[in-house]
Amino acid sequence: MSWKTAVYHYVHAKNQAELLGSAEPISPYMKDDGYLQIQQRRLEQMSGSCKTRGAQALRSETKLRFTRVKTTEHGVIAEIEMRRQLHYQIGTATYTEERIEPERLLLDTYEGKWLVRSAEALGRERGTSIKHGAFPTIAEAGDQPQRSPSLPFLNHSILNSTESLSRKIRYDREKAVAYAETWWNRSNPRFMEFEVDCTNYVSQCLFAGGAPMDYTGKRDSGWWFSGKQGSQELWSFSWAVAHSLQSFVTRSRRGLHGVEVTEPWELQPGDMISYDWDGDGRFQHNAIVTARDVNGMPLVNAHTYNSRNRYWDYRDSPAWTERTRYVFVRIADDM
Repeated sequence: MSWKTAVYHYVHAKNQAELLGSAEPISPYMKDDGYLQIQQRRLEQMSGSCKTRGAQALRSETKLRFTRVKTTEHGVIAEIEMRRQLHYQIGTATYTEERIEPERLLLDTYEGKWLVRSAEALGRERGTSIKHGAFPTIAEAGDQPQRSPSLPFLNHSILNSTESLSRKIRYDREKAVAYAETWWNRSNPRFMEFEVDCTNYVSQCLFAGGAPMDYTGKRDSGWWFSGKQGSQELWSFSWAVAHSLQSFVTRSRRGLHGVEVTEPWELQPGDMISYDWDGDGRFQHNAIVTARDVNGMPLVNAHTYNSRNRYWDYRDSPAWTERTRYVFVRIADDM
């Protein structure tokens, strides 16, 4: 058996594990006990969430892509991308959740056959949070831009610090959701792409729905993006940093703004959920609501771990903890 065959077996076993709610199918192909324990906890959390929802898994499908391979004296390092589809039903309604999961695998031979020695998730749903009003560097914000447009971004509607809009803008939820669906699995080349891209993606969706930029030209105020001029990056922390966007939306009183609601079922497509994984008051992830299931509960799209129609509670995320706290933000219809 070749090392590539071992990877295919490992990926197939992950599909089976999703359906069974147990990491047991993975163990014959994986020698990393720590990884297996993490997967077992994640699958148990996911199974508990499905039971609460009344969801029954039907099948799991994965398309595998090798993105980088390196042979070393210790074995083979393979970076892979798993494009996953989980099909399930609640009552008579059927759903498909999609995720893109990048991993780095180390494979070597054990007793004459190839096995996965260790596995590491690539990409993070846990961004670095900053205090509102602080002046961190870009590196401290935890969101390093990977690519940027060559020209400044042209805004279809802009506020500034001294003016208000001459007319009310109606937030178009359908357009926000359509954008979220179009770009859930890739980046729009008109914008920068960030290492931790979840908030940048949500901001783009809100903007696509008609939310006007509050252009101040200052990193720590307003909500704006203006591309790149030379080596200078032009965007506010609220555009790309999870805690800053959550704070801006709930504190703003003009243009883009929203209110916290108590329960997830109060949200509609086009609304936003913020995630505080440690329960310490600092938010590290944002997602946009794109649909609701038959129970009226939100399904979300997000970047970093690119996902579509994901159940809102994120109990299948490696970032999730028992202390995780959510804030449900209802985006105002009139701006």
